[in-house]
Amino acid sequence: MFQIFKRMEGDTYSGLGNGTQIDGKILQTFQKNFGQVQNILDQNRLLINEINQNHESKIPDNLSRNVGLIRELNNNIRRVVDLYADLSTSFTKSMDASSEGDSSGALKSDGKAGHKRNRPA
Repeated sequence: MFQIFKRMEGDTYSGLGNGTQIDGKILQTFQKNFGQVQNILDQNRLLINEINQNHESKIPDNLSRNVGLIRELNNNIRRVVDLYADLSTSFTKSMDASSEGDSSGALKSDGKAGHKRNRPA
């Protein structure tokens, strides 16, 4: 999607492959959110392993513990969805800001390209 470059405060990057400039603060937000997502996914992997072990054991206490573990897993999944939604919003806003006055077909805030595509009938 985009390349991450070593940055200095206030720097701007051309990292989308199409000449679009990315502000350093936006890049920092992306990196932070992707780091949080990765941490949550790592936690989910451990939760799933524990849930599977508890299920295979068929021990009543382990099976009842799975209820809480599955709730935690579901909450983590919601957090990941929220983080990706935030990333999407931030990315769209940064694309809007970088393409103001540009009619090159960059994505608008509604997620649609600036140029209309004709479809065959």
